Amino acid sequence: MTVMDRVRTTRTAPAAGALAGGGAVAASRAKKGAAGLGVLLALVATVVWSGSFVATRGMADTVPPVQAVFWRWIIATVAVAPFAARQAWQQRSLLRKHLGYISLATLFGVTLYNTLVHQAGLTTSASNMGMIMAASPVIMALYARLGGERLGVRRSFGMLLAAFGVLLLVGDGSLGFDFGAGDLWMFGAALSFATYSALLKRKPTEIGGLAFLLATFVLGALMLAPAYAVSLTVQGGFEPTTHTIGPLLYVGVFSSAVAFFAWNKAISLIGAARAGVVYYLQPVCVAGLGLLLLGERTGPAELLCMALILGGVGLGSTARR
Repeated sequence: MTVMDRVRTTRTAPAAGALAGGGAVAASRAKKGAAGLGVLLALVATVVWSGSFVATRGMADTVPPVQAVFWRWIIATVAVAPFAARQAWQQRSLLRKHLGYISLATLFGVTLYNTLVHQAGLTTSASNMGMIMAASPVIMALYARLGGERLGVRRSFGMLLAAFGVLLLVGDGSLGFDFGAGDLWMFGAALSFATYSALLKRKPTEIGGLAFLLATFVLGALMLAPAYAVSLTVQGGFEPTTHTIGPLLYVGVFSSAVAFFAWNKAISLIGAARAGVVYYLQPVCVAGLGLLLLGERTGPAELLCMALILGGVGLGSTARR
């Protein structure tokens, strides 16, 4: 190596190091940005789903559960089709290839989960529905741990703190419980939703998010079609009024098309366990909506429980993976 070569090497080495360092900083910023977006999307889904419990409870006396869920997915399919149909058609061979996985995800996340929620709405309050559904993040975390994901001390503590707040909230300030049939239906819904969220981590990366969403909505409606026909025969139809169409449009467009897209994207960015911590905010959101829409008052004990939930969510959602 000549003297001039040594000089060139000396001059270019720091520049190369600077470029490498700049790339690492950019990657770190991109990762933080993706994590922040994931938390935001999980929050959007949680807030929208909180409203669906109020809407579901409002339909309990007018629309049979199976019929409500069937029309929910028909409306959701119509709402998402203009945005997803092209991608779904382009990926139709992929959708056929992974039909078994998509059907399993549909069964837990679309068919069973929502049917159980509407069934629970017949005999329990919207507040109870929201609070019991907040148990699903615990199951999500267990699934994540079984899958080899390390939760970390901070996230685990945040999850436990939020879970403790939820338990106190459900028990009216104590750890004693008196669950009715509707509450038990909601525990089944929580298990089904957690299973769906865990399955999302196994979604083939080559399938687009919109194509997957449209496929699950269509399959969900098809799975419910036989039960819908039986319900029509046995229970009869429902009268289309503002008190039935309005809630159906909300759960079909917002709670299905918008919220499911946001939740699925959130899990792809931050994982089911971390998104599940944000989901603990649901009892707080439901209580707020209950105050605004139903005039339900929140006492000091409920405020303390909500503070525990918010603190736990803050710890768990900001912890590093």
